[in-house]
Amino acid sequence: MPRNEWPTAEWQTADPETLGMDKDKLSALPSIIQADYSNISGIVIVRNGIIAYEQYYNGYGTDASHHVTSVTKSILSALIGIAIDAEYIKHADQSVLDFFPEYVPHADAEKKRSITLRHLLTMTAPYPFQDWNEPLDQLCMQPDWVNYTLDMLGEQGNIGDFKYATAGAHLLSAIITRVTGQSARAFANERLFRPIGMQEIPDFGMESFGFDDLFGRNVKGWVQDPSGNSTGGWGLTLNVRDMARFGFLYLNHGMWDGSKIVSSSWIAESTTMNPNKYGYLWWLGDEDGIPAYLALGDGGNAICCIPDKGLVVAIASTFISNPRDRWTLVKENIIPAVRD
Repeated sequence: MPRNEWPTAEWQTADPETLGMDKDKLSALPSIIQADYSNISGIVIVRNGIIAYEQYYNGYGTDASHHVTSVTKSILSALIGIAIDAEYIKHADQSVLDFFPEYVPHADAEKKRSITLRHLLTMTAPYPFQDWNEPLDQLCMQPDWVNYTLDMLGEQGNIGDFKYATAGAHLLSAIITRVTGQSARAFANERLFRPIGMQEIPDFGMESFGFDDLFGRNVKGWVQDPSGNSTGGWGLTLNVRDMARFGFLYLNHGMWDGSKIVSSSWIAESTTMNPNKYGYLWWLGDEDGIPAYLALGDGGNAICCIPDKGLVVAIASTFISNPRDRWTLVKENIIPAVRD
């Protein structure tokens, strides 16, 4: 790929028709978004490494950072892959408890001892809560989020059964800090964000840990727990173009302008379809034989990667409950705009 197609410093933009996309179909997006997806703040569509379409809504612009909620998890997935490449971590099948030697489980906690990083990455570790009813409010009231999560880990249920757990992603962030000596935020700045031209995330610190500080209007940079660990399952703020950069890195198998950022094997493992339709903190899809993988966040934040079409669609949104599925917008209005 020619050097000038790598958006390390700046994205190229082009007329959609020159990129093999139907301009008329894309021109219909604003009315569709305003009617059915009104909390979208910004959308960037990249075809073959060039921006084919970009639009902002509700007073936002290119430089605005957005709390991308659970899109943070997919960033964590990349950081674990980078840490394995750099030999900070041996492999994904290491026991989670290996990284917390000071934690003493109860004597019959064999299940807890058997849980690996791969189980956290694939959401196949047991926890003592009902699926999709994780008590995040309880986590956020703890003085030690890591110890609280380790206590829950492996309790009830079976290893291998899918159960979505944000707290498990937070353990992965704590593991990054244990093995590198850096917060996930600092490690990401050095090994991921800076090399591909994403804005570095400052350390804003945390003055308090109320709802607005952790989830709401006070979220900035990358939220931390009381011990200084970057939140693993939410709390990162990104602009839409940088969301697209991250998707484009994955579309290019972890390579960026001749440099390996994440190993291609890690990305392949992370995005290979399975019965749970969930890879390594990425959602997996297949629409009419067109495979896709998606970083999805509450409120309607999304990075959709569609390799066969050379497409990355990045969408940032302001939070509302039960927004319309962004994949519906992509499959009904964006994929059909691709002509070749």
